[in-house]
Amino acid sequence: MTSYFRHYQAFHAIIETGTVTGAAERLGVSQPAISNLLAQLERRTRLKLFERNRGRLLPTPEAMVLYDEIDTVMRGLVHVNQAVVDLQNQKAGQLQVATNHAMAFGFMPGEIARFAADKPNLTVAFQSQYSAKIQEWVMAGLFEIGICELPVRHDGLEAKPFFFEILCALPDHSPLARHEVLTPSLLDDQPFIVMGADHMVTRRAREAFHNEGATLRIRCQTDLFRNALNLVKQGLGVTLVDPFTVATDPQQGYVLRRFTPRILLDVIIVTARGRPISAIGAQFLEQVSASMAALAAPETDRFEG
Repeated sequence: MTSYFRHYQAFHAIIETGTVTGAAERLGVSQPAISNLLAQLERRTRLKLFERNRGRLLPTPEAMVLYDEIDTVMRGLVHVNQAVVDLQNQKAGQLQVATNHAMAFGFMPGEIARFAADKPNLTVAFQSQYSAKIQEWVMAGLFEIGICELPVRHDGLEAKPFFFEILCALPDHSPLARHEVLTPSLLDDQPFIVMGADHMVTRRAREAFHNEGATLRIRCQTDLFRNALNLVKQGLGVTLVDPFTVATDPQQGYVLRRFTPRILLDVIIVTARGRPISAIGAQFLEQVSASMAALAAPETDRFEG
């Protein structure tokens, strides 16, 4: 195929343009070069490809069969060339991102949609999972970018940290809604909806209540901030919730208040150390980092529970 490529290219151009002159102009070569390539192709294939009639080349039936096959190849090459251009302009490729559940319900789909808006040939691999599994996926090369919670569990990961202030959500009919800022003392012995016992927000809340001598009365325990917020809407208690969940929620049936002492959620963007990231991945990483930074707490002091 390689040794015949220029011959097929010349033949295809003659059919497409109808003349040797047109083929020469399309390929940027001389007319004698096109005629020479055509003569060589007929000699090598032992096929008569054109009838000469008053200076015009009329393709034979055999030529049209050959043209159909070559045309498929040529069109494929056009797609390949366009793919190269798209990759150079970061308009194509595959975005591979895994994120924790809190960011998967609204924040990350919005980021992906914004990123893909001008990239019609972009494909996306997107999955949500718990933090430990996300880090395993990035280590294994299943995803280029992972967004999860601290701690970093593998030495082979590069991690960029962000810290987000946790808010307090309570039913909109709660008398506590009159307070602009809620404290463990104000929430003493109130029914609480918490994340798992080992979750950093639960540990830090427990420490805050303990330090003020208040009782953290756990009524419900769940594994997702969104589940906790939905339970608040049903009047089952109050909860501490992340900004990503409330940012994509209609915010009906509950009110939000600041909580002090401040509790932060530690989130990291992880990539595999020593493994080059694609141009598409790097571009998305820049976008999502800026978006996360806009939501992040202005300071980074936090509980280390």
